[in-house]
Amino acid sequence: MIEVLIVDDDIRVAQINAAYVSKVPGFHVAGQAHSSTEALARIGETPIDLILLDHYLPDRNGLTLVRELRALGHHTDVIMVTAARDVATVQAAMRHGALQYLVKPFAYAGLRTKLEAYAALRHSFEGGGEAEQTEVDRLFGALWATGESDLPKGHSPTTAELVRQALRTADGPLSAQEIAESAGMSRQTAQRYLKLLERTGRVRLSLKYGETGRPEHRYTWASGT
Repeated sequence: MIEVLIVDDDIRVAQINAAYVSKVPGFHVAGQAHSSTEALARIGETPIDLILLDHYLPDRNGLTLVRELRALGHHTDVIMVTAARDVATVQAAMRHGALQYLVKPFAYAGLRTKLEAYAALRHSFEGGGEAEQTEVDRLFGALWATGESDLPKGHSPTTAELVRQALRTADGPLSAQEIAESAGMSRQTAQRYLKLLERTGRVRLSLKYGETGRPEHRYTWASGT
């Protein structure tokens, strides 16, 4: 499980975000904090993998907290979840190592997309070793994986969601034809969306060799959920 700390000065918002996180398979809410001081104490007491961090906190802002964490030797990953949308703050968040930036207000689907992309990235790093340029590009692209609200032109969010559900509810890897039948679409359409999702790190491709010797492409959801 990926342990998450919710940091937001608004108790109600923190509770909503915690409920959202709890709905995403593979994630567990380790705690909530409503100030930078409280967040530092929590991180010192409990192992935390990921912080969902608001910028506007009562004692000091979120980016100051990130600087303090790094100075103390904490390498916990950070996703900014805040109403701050000025370019200077966004740029500063990038420079301080925030992996994602989600602007309030947002729906559950928006946060789920960010978390699943983060989980896919963690999964990709588990193997260690070295990476060729194409793999490096894929790892960097995984954090900006396609979600329901940011599909390229000509792609339907509804169709992407059908492919996603077919993969996430499957007991094992599926072929493009199996996904097409499960989602109620043509094989060509399924392949088009699978190619997009695989390129952005959401879907993992493997090969299955049959009696003819020609490999069949099989697909699984990359977040491991």
